Amino acid sequence: MPYDISNTYDWNYANAPATSAGEIPSCPGEWDFCGIPISSPLGMPAGPLLNSEWILYYASLGFDVLTYKTVRSSYRACYRPPNLLPITSGQLTGRSDRVIARDDPSHARAWAISFGMPSKEPKVWQDDVERAKRLLPSGRVLVVSVVATPEADWTRDDIADDFVRCARWAKDSGADAIEANLSCPNVCTQEGQLYTSPAISQFIAARMRDAIGPIPLILKIGLFGDSDAASQFLAAVRNQATALSTVNSISAVVERAGGGVAFEGLMRGVGGECIRDRSCLELRRLYKMLREMNCNLRLIGVGGVSAAKDVRERIQAGAHHVQIATAAMLDPQIAIKIRRELSAETSWREAL
Repeated sequence: MPYDISNTYDWNYANAPATSAGEIPSCPGEWDFCGIPISSPLGMPAGPLLNSEWILYYASLGFDVLTYKTVRSSYRACYRPPNLLPITSGQLTGRSDRVIARDDPSHARAWAISFGMPSKEPKVWQDDVERAKRLLPSGRVLVVSVVATPEADWTRDDIADDFVRCARWAKDSGADAIEANLSCPNVCTQEGQLYTSPAISQFIAARMRDAIGPIPLILKIGLFGDSDAASQFLAAVRNQATALSTVNSISAVVERAGGGVAFEGLMRGVGGECIRDRSCLELRRLYKMLREMNCNLRLIGVGGVSAAKDVRERIQAGAHHVQIATAAMLDPQIAIKIRRELSAETSWREAL
């Protein structure tokens, strides 16, 4: 396992594994990411790819779309450890979920996540994004995820200005696409739930679209409380965004096996197999709504994907592209395995 859950964000940032020289299996069918040709439907969302070394590592392991971990317009320290806590849970519902922390990380298939969207200084990440783009093999897509860092007295104009500032820096550094991170369940500040306001989301997306021009704009979102909330959001952003990156973690209270709670009782995002069913259900709901609206917004399927059958299920549920985080951190060879299995199923793509 390349990630060391006993160490902090800074340790993992500085200790990426060496790239692999192994052969990457082909994947049947023709694929693209928001109009950019790629060789498979597989990518990685914002989170695991801390810097260019991690991006190059996973690119060498069969991932075609690599999303640079969310960056800011100023330095932001990581939350204090634990940043990744292995947990035990059944399938989460998205409604007042509680999970149990494990003492032994071996065989854990889900983690509570508590990074807080840290960021290096802008000059550091800009130079590193440029390096990632320069060294990525052809046929790979580099997405850079950005977020605003609001002060207490900021207006929506200030927040949008900060998103735009980061987006321009990322584009100028070589990003093929920009992701606006409007949802992060493991932060306690206002930027973590911006997607719950259709008006603010529309305002930010419109400003970003004007700033970055025609390159793809992805909006990262979380669970919606009900269909009305989802419908209002889709209607608000349909003319600005290229795609939506769907649920990659679900908030839960983390209880300790011996009693008490972790993270001072604050909810944290949980990723892994225990969010598979709820994430796929949300994807189906969004896809149905988009079809009813005759809207061409694309959906990125995320959350609990760990096998070829999950990839097939997400595409059949309406995903344009599928991204894997926790399973790839647990098993770096997961994309190789999925591509190998999909390549053996020559008819599955045509049957969709």
